[in-house]
Amino acid sequence: MTSVKVRLGEPIDKALRALKKKLDKEGVMKTAKAHRFYDKPSVKSRAKSKAALKYKKPKTSFRISF
Repeated sequence: MTSVKVRLGEPIDKALRALKKKLDKEGVMKTAKAHRFYDKPSVKSRAKSKAALKYKKPKTSFRISF
């Protein structure tokens, strides 16, 4: 369970920002959004293969030499 200790006199905005940062770092919000709706297995596998293509693409670099 993620928690943030609020010090005496500390603004709530600062504590909320720290909590959001912690949740982002742990990936809690990402998993919550992923489980928000049911995805059919075919849709899941299609998304997985699409994400894998992103990493399989060769990284090209353009070098100009004179």
